[in-house]
This record gives sequence, C-alpha cells and structure tokens, in this order.
Amino acid sequence: MAFVTNPVPDPSFPWATLPESLRLPFEQPRIEHWPVTYTLGIWLWILGFPTLFLAGYRRFGARTPLDSTLWLAGFPTLAMLGWTTYCRFFWPKLNPPTWNAPSYTFVCWLYCSSYDVIWSNTAYVIALFGIVAMILAVRRQNGAKYALLGFGLLALPLGMPAVYEGYRRMTQTVT
Repeated sequence: MAFVTNPVPDPSFPWATLPESLRLPFEQPRIEHWPVTYTLGIWLWILGFPTLFLAGYRRFGARTPLDSTLWLAGFPTLAMLGWTTYCRFFWPKLNPPTWNAPSYTFVCWLYCSSYDVIWSNTAYVIALFGIVAMILAVRRQNGAKYALLGFGLLALPLGMPAVYEGYRRMTQTVT
C-alpha cells in the first residue's frame, strides 16, 4: 500500500519507488521513518516469520537429517546470525534511530533503535548460544531442553520455535 501512496516508502532504500504516474494522489502519514501501512506490514511479517519454521517442522520435521532440531533451533539460529549480520553491517541506517525499527528479536530491537554496538554483540552471543543449544540437542545431551528453552526465550520472537522444542522435550515422558 505504501508503494502506491508515498514517493519513498522506506528511506533506507530510496530507489524502491514507483513513478509518480502510478501513485495515488495522496500520501499516508508516517510513523517515524515509515508509512503506517508499511510499518504494520513489516511488523506483521516479523511476528509471523517464526511460524515458517514451525510449518517447516510440521511438514518435513521427521524427514530431515537432524529431525526437529534443524527446523526448531537450527534455522532460527541461522536466521538470527544472518539478520544480525545484515543489520550490523549492511542495513542502511536511518538517522535518528527509531523505536519502531523492524527487528526479529528484542535484542536486535535494542540495537536497531539505538545503534549501540553492545546490543548487536549481545545478539551474536545469543546466536552462538543457539548453536550450542542445537549441538546439545542433536547429541541428545541432558541440558539440551534447558538450552533450547533459554535460547528461544533470549531470541524472542524469532526463538519461539526453540521455546516450543525445549518445552516439548521437557514434557516428554521417557518409556
């Protein structure tokens, strides 16, 4: 919607625009840097993104080499590493930082809304913790369920699949 109302929907990417002849004759208001519908759309995407991993687990979970661990901890960890690296080194940062910057985890939100490097470094530490949790889970170590739960909680909302996996392992009964 923002592409047909605003000349520059996302100031981070000013080249992503439509010719004026294709836009509607009005502009929608902005929340900080972004038009209202763009902000709502990007946040809906961010909050819904973890469901892709849950859907992948539901469809392919038992048929993948690492079973449920790949979908519920591995891919969220990989996504966190990728998004953290992108936001830290490649995302064209807007000035001033804003409270509604799109972010996949709460720690990433702290970085994107302040550009303070300590939060980006913290996101890397959490992602490394996700790798450790995944290794423990693959090896079926004793603390795996707690590590998965911890990683998932630290990486919310992206870590929701890991929270599910940690909870699932905690409530499984051994026969």
